[in-house]
Parts: sequence; structure tokens; C-alpha cells
Amino acid sequence: MSTQGSLPGFEPDQPTDRFFLAIFPDARHAARLATLADGFLGKHGLGAGAVAASRLHVTLFHLGDYAGQPPGLVEHAGQALSRLVAEPFTIRFDQAGSFGNHRSKSPLVLVASEGNEALHALHGQLAMHLRAHGLGQSTHGSFVPHMTVAYGKALLPFEAIEPISWPASEVRLVHSLLGKTRHIPLASRALAGG
Repeated sequence: MSTQGSLPGFEPDQPTDRFFLAIFPDARHAARLATLADGFLGKHGLGAGAVAASRLHVTLFHLGDYAGQPPGLVEHAGQALSRLVAEPFTIRFDQAGSFGNHRSKSPLVLVASEGNEALHALHGQLAMHLRAHGLGQSTHGSFVPHMTVAYGKALLPFEAIEPISWPASEVRLVHSLLGKTRHIPLASRALAGG
């Protein structure tokens, strides 16, 4: 099977900007999660690759990777986010392991063996609002709540860990500068019920 090449001068732009909706832990819980990740990495003899505590998050929707900011994306995503109505809730993880993929670095993630119903309900509501604001293409696929805590070359099977819980109190719309490990918050919605 052959792939079609680009015409000279018409190569697709390399993505530089990622946009996503996510829940970030507060600083105290982020530090605890980072410590847990460091311990897990140490236990398996992996000394590097941990994600900085300030960047730990649970992605709800990946809105796309682009070269620059596409017209209307941030506005429509912000409108969808502003419609969200939910009470604060707790996110709980009790397993750690690797998501296998074809990259040179596999993500080490925290997941839950069960539960997180409120997180799934929030995800479903936000999907409905995204579709209503023209961003339905971002809502396809399954949702496996997880937090990437490190990247490494080793593929580690999932194993039970001491359960860790943390409060979800807001959803953020974030602009990530690809390759620069920088997140720029663009909008947020506090979880405060009706």
C-alpha cells in the first residue's frame, strides 16, 4: 500500500497547538499524585519520565492538534463549557500500568477498576454541549478515565495500588504548546451544581 506524497510547497503544517478539556487536581493532591508516580517508577526501576505535578490532569475531550488556533474553536468550546452544570465530586484511582501504543514512549497511567460514575456523567453532559456547539467530531470514541503520570519505554502490566482519591472542582479549557510542556488555561467552569 502506498501513501500519497505532498506536492512541493504544500506540505501539511506540523501541529504546534493542542486544545483539550480536562480536570486538574489542586496543588496538594497533584503533589501526592506525583509522589505516588515517583514511587511506582522507583519500584519498577524506572527513574525518569515523570510528568510534572502542575501538568497532571484527566482529559475529558481532546479537541484537536493544529498549527495555530483554528477560528471559532476556543469560542465554541468555551460556550459548551459554560453550559456545564454539575456538583463537585471525587475521582478515585486504584490501578497503575502502561497504555500500550506504537510510540517510543508508553504512557504510565492511573485508572480505576470501577466507579467514577460522576466523572462519566459529567463527560456525557459535556459531550452533549460540545455537539450542540458544533464540536461533535471531538466526542467520538470511548472514554477511559485516566491520568498520565509518566512516560517510559517499558510496558508495565496494570496492578493494584493503594487507592488515591482527589476532589474535582472545575473543568478547564486548555491550550497546550506541543513539545514545550506548557499549558495555557483559556477558560474554566467551577463545579457548583445548579
